[in-house]
Amino acid sequence: MTPDESAADAALLNAAVAQASALALKYFNDGTKAWEKSPGNPVSDADLAVDALLKNRLMTARPTYGWLSEETPDTPDRLNRERVWMVDPIDGTRAFLKGRPQFTVCAGLVERGIPVLGAVCNPAREEFFDAGLGTGARLNGAELAVGNNTALANAKLLASPRTFAQGGAGPALPNAEFTGVNSIAYRMVLIAAGRFDATISMAPKSDWDIAAADIICREAGCLVTDQSGAEFSYNKEDVRHPGVVVAPPELHREIIGALS
Repeated sequence: MTPDESAADAALLNAAVAQASALALKYFNDGTKAWEKSPGNPVSDADLAVDALLKNRLMTARPTYGWLSEETPDTPDRLNRERVWMVDPIDGTRAFLKGRPQFTVCAGLVERGIPVLGAVCNPAREEFFDAGLGTGARLNGAELAVGNNTALANAKLLASPRTFAQGGAGPALPNAEFTGVNSIAYRMVLIAAGRFDATISMAPKSDWDIAAADIICREAGCLVTDQSGAEFSYNKEDVRHPGVVVAPPELHREIIGALS
């Protein structure tokens, strides 16, 4: 991808996510109809409307790109595409439905398995995160940089207190703070913004959950891996990943050591 192509795709992506986020916020404020796709897996009219808007904007402008979204039936066609849009129209649907401002609209562009553009917006808090490969990460246009805490013992973690409990073992963390946030993408970009030191999730995630936030975090200076320390490769036949760890490099290495 040339710099001009990347800039054009970034402008397209950011405009589409901004428009989709405004639509999501309208549903958030006015209400929406919801049901379960499967037990414990809610979806709403808002998810589907935001998904449709993003697909129309992004695929109409780039018909040769592939498409992968949580709310669109997957097809093998994307596997043959060099560039693929990866979308979670509303990440954190449970929070969204409960009126909690912890949801995000997420869309990223993956090229040959690597995220090259990402946008994550929390419209309820007027926060728009975006990044491009080699161009840095931003929050509402201001450059992002991660925090400088390098000690797990007193870290501010977006994670469950049970994260390190393996058969009763694990590091003693009496001074660490554990906070819960519903959207994994929002948790990830909050690390990029330096508001927390790390996020850890041992639950499986899909490409659409993390691809957009992945590049934002890496461009801000974080490492983004699974709990074994392996980096993610996207747009495979199996889009699932075993978990997510995001932190600045030194702290990330300590976390991976503690998990293993």
